[in-house]
Amino acid sequence: MNVAIIGTGYVGLTTGACLAFLGHDVTCVDVAEDKIAALERGEIPIYEPHLAELIAGARANLRFCTDYAQAIPNAQVVFIAVGTPSSGTGAPNLSYLEAAARAIGEHLRQPYTVVVNKSTVPIGSGNWVGTLVREAAPLYSGVRFAVASNPEFLREGTAIYDSLYADRVVIGTDEEHAAEVLYTLYRPVLEQTFQPPSYLPRPEGLGAVPLISTDLASAELIKYSANAFLALKISFINEIGGLAEKVGADILQVAKGMGLDARIGTRFLQAGIGWGGSCFGKDTAALVSTAAEYGLEMPIVKAAREINRRQRERIVEKLLHELKILKGRTVGLLGLAFKPHTDDLRDAPAIEIARKLIERGVRVRVHDPVAMDRFRREHADLDVTCCASAVDVARDADALVLVTEWPEYRELDWESLFPSMRTAIVLDGRNALDRARIARAGFRYLGLA
Repeated sequence: MNVAIIGTGYVGLTTGACLAFLGHDVTCVDVAEDKIAALERGEIPIYEPHLAELIAGARANLRFCTDYAQAIPNAQVVFIAVGTPSSGTGAPNLSYLEAAARAIGEHLRQPYTVVVNKSTVPIGSGNWVGTLVREAAPLYSGVRFAVASNPEFLREGTAIYDSLYADRVVIGTDEEHAAEVLYTLYRPVLEQTFQPPSYLPRPEGLGAVPLISTDLASAELIKYSANAFLALKISFINEIGGLAEKVGADILQVAKGMGLDARIGTRFLQAGIGWGGSCFGKDTAALVSTAAEYGLEMPIVKAAREINRRQRERIVEKLLHELKILKGRTVGLLGLAFKPHTDDLRDAPAIEIARKLIERGVRVRVHDPVAMDRFRREHADLDVTCCASAVDVARDADALVLVTEWPEYRELDWESLFPSMRTAIVLDGRNALDRARIARAGFRYLGLA
């Protein structure tokens, strides 16, 4: 099928690359000329494991451009995958979505085109996008379109795996023919009939991928509900962690004991600094904002957001409790990206923690295995020292804080780090380190229960 993707961020680029790998003819459009030029040169603007290999292998089916006229007229399916950042009120900023919808309408030429919201958008946006496309469409007969919602459930760091071996595919539309078109588009994934890439084999025992075919509003709410529930689960274990710390319980054992109940499960029950990234904060805020339009409060979602905010403050409070005076101290942050295996710094806890420490007069050092270049570009105003290694972060530091649980930090030579530090304190913000080994090396180990 001929497919156009509007937007080449994490979602758009991953979706385009995967569909091209499956054999579809894909054109990715983005108004950022420098990004498109880089993609044409084979440079990937984001860090995502296996994305470069996938694009290289699918290059015959994949094109990049800045001109809607080169992508939309021949497309049978057009995906909108533009950013919908939070506004000051918590409601998402839909200006990019509006611009994309109008541009799509202006360039429709096929007898039938399915316009798909891949971006996470408020409930009811499908109808709004349909109106925008219709208003901008050329006034001649023969052009028909339908709007569908096809929310993404990608985890940064495993986005290719999540696309090819999805837990489920959700399609929301009020037109049966649009649903049929998207079923055809996704059939290789739904039936797992494609030849898997050598670097990402198909999971053993994976059969057909479930398809949820529903209406527009339900598909839009599925996405928000899924992200909100995961955010709730993280905030819940963090709230229990606060109580565990007061009563002397081990939050890791508490979480394990809870998670082994099949009704609960172990995933997203890791107590620590909390969630960051582009999804949970934005989507929970949008859910609260949408509910308010209908006179609903969403107190549980609001509480999850407040608990998550507090976790970042607790890092500073714990350091203050241990060091007594923060002004003039040196604190090293291990990890900048909001999670391992990505360079995404959107709503990354490390950025806010660094700012809070600087405000208290702390000299902050930082390191990340992947995100250093992006950090220098996006946060040049932040007065921190960027270090080439975790060893450099530790030298003469008063405390180390694990912010992002990269595997290499778990394997650090703690015995050799101990004599290099001024004060041997390790604050494990993810409860991911070997506390016994760190204690044997002479450190004072602190978890974030």
